[in-house]
Amino acid sequence: MSTPLLVQALAALSVPALAGATLFGLRVRRGDGGAAVREAGLRARVAELETRCAELERTASCDPLTGVWNYRHLQLTLDREIERSRRAEQNEQQDGPRPLAVLLLEIAGFEAVVAEHGRGRSNAVLRDLAQRLGMEIRRSDTFGRYSGEEFLAVLPDTGAEGAAQVAERLVWSVRRHLLLDWSSGPRADRRPHGNGLTAAVGVAVLPADGTHAAVLLRAADRALAEARAAGGDCWRAAGSPRPDSGSDAEGDRSEKAGSLSPCVGEDPLSSPVTPPLPAIVAGLSDVLSQPVSRARSGENVP
Repeated sequence: MSTPLLVQALAALSVPALAGATLFGLRVRRGDGGAAVREAGLRARVAELETRCAELERTASCDPLTGVWNYRHLQLTLDREIERSRRAEQNEQQDGPRPLAVLLLEIAGFEAVVAEHGRGRSNAVLRDLAQRLGMEIRRSDTFGRYSGEEFLAVLPDTGAEGAAQVAERLVWSVRRHLLLDWSSGPRADRRPHGNGLTAAVGVAVLPADGTHAAVLLRAADRALAEARAAGGDCWRAAGSPRPDSGSDAEGDRSEKAGSLSPCVGEDPLSSPVTPPLPAIVAGLSDVLSQPVSRARSGENVP
């Protein structure tokens, strides 16, 4: 066979091979493009599922009525914080675990709100009050609805003194909280004794009152029962002597005006508000609000 014929034969045979190689390359490119599109779609789907899971987890941990943490989240948080306190004792070679305070709060007086405004509006009042109480604690603390009108606050790295200050602040916030006003006309005068709501708080501190969640909650519940028996509008600490038990230190604290006292006693915050006081408070509020208004408007505040 001559050389030209051989070249022509090879050329004829290479045409199908070249066409097949070209077709294969196009298929590979199309396959790569389709895989990239599918991968991008899967990534978007995974991101959407992660967002939905986070939303579901948040919903499962929140109380649907008040918007604060629910009972399940409180239990998990309390167990986690107790374990963290124990690990700190082992890792930092401390004499004992880090302090941890538990406050069990019960609000009384909602029966009158339900009778006056109905169940729907009383639920709105409860939600508003729960949100307000949640602002009285630190970001590292946890505040949630325990049951009914009972709430639980978990305060990490907080001892008895700090827990007493928080309890006093929560009691005062409930007593002086401004209830929602649904009237279309001018705001009516409030009751001479406040908004009609009071709070009783039981305080328990780790490790003095227990080192387990169940023990701490029982101690806080017993302290809450003592505060409730004292008439409410006060707080009691677990294991503390009763005001009538003859303790001089406790008696001195309850007789000092403005001191943190677990009894109503002579505490001016718990006494009935006299009629002239709202006008005085309103006048002071106007005076105090003037610098804030000037600051917001851009004026210099002296």
